[in-house]
Amino acid sequence: MLLVIYGNSDKKLVGKLESVKAALLIQSWYRCYKARLELRRRQALSIFESIEYADEQDQLQLAKFFTFMLENYTQKKEENSVYQSIASIENQRLDTKTVLRMVEVPDSYEGPRLMFPLTYSDVLLLIKAFKENQILHARYVLEVLVEAKKVLKQLPNITHIMSIETKELTICGDIHGKLDDLFLIFYKNGLPSGNNRYVFNGDFVDRGKNSMEVLMVLFALFLVFPNDVYLNRGNHEDFLMNLRYGFTKEITSKYKKHSAKILHYLEEVYTWLPIGTLIDKKVLVVHGGIADDTDLEILNKLKRNKMRSVLMPPSTPSEIELRNIQFPYNFQTSSMSLDQMPKDDWDQIINILWSDPRKKKGCSPNTTRGGGCYFGPDITNHILNKFALKMIIRSHECKPEGFEICHDGKVITLFSASNYYEEGSNRGAYLKLKKDLIPRFFQYQCSQMVKSKTLHESVNIVESTAFRILGEKLIARNSELMQVFKMYDVNKTGKITFYEWGKAVGQVLEMDLPWLSLCPRLAQRTEDGYVYYKMGFKKLTAINAPKQVKSGMFQTLVRYRRDLKIIFNVIDKDKSGLISLEEFRDIWKLFCSHYGIKIDEAHVDQLANAMDLNHDGSIDFNEFLTAFDVVHRLGGEPKP
Repeated sequence: MLLVIYGNSDKKLVGKLESVKAALLIQSWYRCYKARLELRRRQALSIFESIEYADEQDQLQLAKFFTFMLENYTQKKEENSVYQSIASIENQRLDTKTVLRMVEVPDSYEGPRLMFPLTYSDVLLLIKAFKENQILHARYVLEVLVEAKKVLKQLPNITHIMSIETKELTICGDIHGKLDDLFLIFYKNGLPSGNNRYVFNGDFVDRGKNSMEVLMVLFALFLVFPNDVYLNRGNHEDFLMNLRYGFTKEITSKYKKHSAKILHYLEEVYTWLPIGTLIDKKVLVVHGGIADDTDLEILNKLKRNKMRSVLMPPSTPSEIELRNIQFPYNFQTSSMSLDQMPKDDWDQIINILWSDPRKKKGCSPNTTRGGGCYFGPDITNHILNKFALKMIIRSHECKPEGFEICHDGKVITLFSASNYYEEGSNRGAYLKLKKDLIPRFFQYQCSQMVKSKTLHESVNIVESTAFRILGEKLIARNSELMQVFKMYDVNKTGKITFYEWGKAVGQVLEMDLPWLSLCPRLAQRTEDGYVYYKMGFKKLTAINAPKQVKSGMFQTLVRYRRDLKIIFNVIDKDKSGLISLEEFRDIWKLFCSHYGIKIDEAHVDQLANAMDLNHDGSIDFNEFLTAFDVVHRLGGEPKP
């Protein structure tokens, strides 16, 4: 037997070794814990991204529906109320001076009062007011838009910047109405000035609640420093995109009776924004990306103001009438011009605004978004070599860390809206360039709420929101899913394998997600590894749906709720918040016809009558649609 006797010094050494061992174990456990949480966060982000791209495809489908709706209603009598609402044109157009005179600033207005031409003091006044949650008066909003348009019209399609040793250049990606992010960038990096130049790479608006404030700050800075602040157009600088993603609603809410005028001038300003910036003839900054046929010479020469919207491509004669639709405001859009952009030019801009890089070689249609293309590293090399470029900086995609480098360092994605999908979902970033054109990245996350939460709590919030939205998609396609599930359930047992469940869901939703790993979070499982598909989806249900809504109609309302709200706002010409029962029936039937939805007309009539609570012949369709939000159940999971 070997007897080991430790002295006091030996005992201390053993104690230290045990402490170190324990510390290493704790450190290893914590690293694994953080890695698991990070994996969950990134999985949630992939869900958000897939749903966002699917929504963009829906937006394109909605544009096709408007065309279909117009073509059908032109075959009806002129007295048809819906057609009059959709296709009527305001014949009187007022000049700018008359419009501005009509918008008076009352003495009771306590917000910032701007003097034109704007000065740096006006910018500081504007920023101070927005930090105090004040709303800029419609008169000043219109004046800023009018002045911005004058300057923008003088700029080339692609702005050229030359590096100067004493002047750093900061490039920012999507802001998306997140005013706090914009102010944090200015706090960390300084306000734009003659020695602190900025490029803002599109998507200033939509999604965030302060899109107007972001836009006013950027345009004011642009007007004060036209040689040091550069603004590129993004795919959300598009009046039809604003319908779905929130900016139109923000404007109508904040400016009410003056919203029509603001929306009209805003549409014009969008079209004059440059579509790119070229730094030292070496670094191309565009919002989306490139395609195999991207040609800077063509882009420099085309008439960019003819690009009204990605949802309004060069059209056939029957589609031209769509350009005269009074979308959500009673003011004639300037999209009436029949002098359309050639299809090849239109494609050039769409690819610049909408494309995304991918690892796979080649150039293919961007089927995920429905617009632009996917471009591989070979396409990047081809375009860089063709135009003697060094690098492409683009935005357009939310990235977990605020930026991403791909294609051997030749393509940089930059996204400046932190917490884009949910509190804690992602960081924002901007980059700085000097004469050497080597990018330096700066990251941030703007929210006191994020800091006050633990990592676990933050990930739970992000994940919960992602699964709630995904659950809505599943419920909206429930009938189609059940049909495919039953095809796999040959023996009619009511259950299928994980693999079959994942394959079926991927086939129906057409979303590129890891369905096998998501299955345990969404479906009712058995102990032997099967899925009870007839039990529905975990912890998800729709609330307050009227009894008169049949299952097929219910799923349609959940699936197309956003589209229907937009259509409602188009029909609601007088902005009363109400539409007639006749309008509801006509549009609903036409909508179902276009999308191939089979619903008994008697059910439509029954639903319309049920929605007319006070029997006055009108219904509040927006309020009705709020009944179809999908939420988590409060109780436990149902058992098979």
